[in-house]
Amino acid sequence: MNNILEVIKKRRSVRMFKPDKVKKEDLEIVVEAALYAPSARNLQPWHFTVITDEKLINEISSLAKAAMTADKNSSYQQRAAETNFHVFYHAPAVIIVSGEESSPWAQADCAAAMQNILLAAEALGLGACWVNLFLFAFRGEGGEALPGRLGIPEGYRPLYSAALGYKAQDNLPVPPKKKDCITYL
Repeated sequence: MNNILEVIKKRRSVRMFKPDKVKKEDLEIVVEAALYAPSARNLQPWHFTVITDEKLINEISSLAKAAMTADKNSSYQQRAAETNFHVFYHAPAVIIVSGEESSPWAQADCAAAMQNILLAAEALGLGACWVNLFLFAFRGEGGEALPGRLGIPEGYRPLYSAALGYKAQDNLPVPPKKKDCITYL
């Protein structure tokens, strides 16, 4: 089987990481893979923020947790109240994907870039998890200054993030895949 198909089938959302720092070279390879994602009219309406500063990662998690606790949705409140909750699962590296606000296709284009991030991480033996709850960090107190602190350019907004690190456990089980979701004509 083609190597890319093996990587696709092997990739799992990893939520338990070793504390070891991710090599800078590996992060550069992962981000380079994101740069090669398809985008509408090849406009590439994205920006990538790579964070390895543990203090900053924890601060973003704390801001998200505070905003989730204050949210009207009880499921977010319950999630934030979980013992040892950390929006990035204590990963040693995070990549935030931001999209150009003026681009009507930025969400789809940045989602394609996120998929490349996840697949490249797996190909390098890294674990990764697509995390959306981090967006709460931008809603609460202190969140308005966060884009500037993270180097997100004016006119861009954070859309997605990936928690990355070395897997604390291997061989995660393959969940059953739906087979009745395909129509051939």
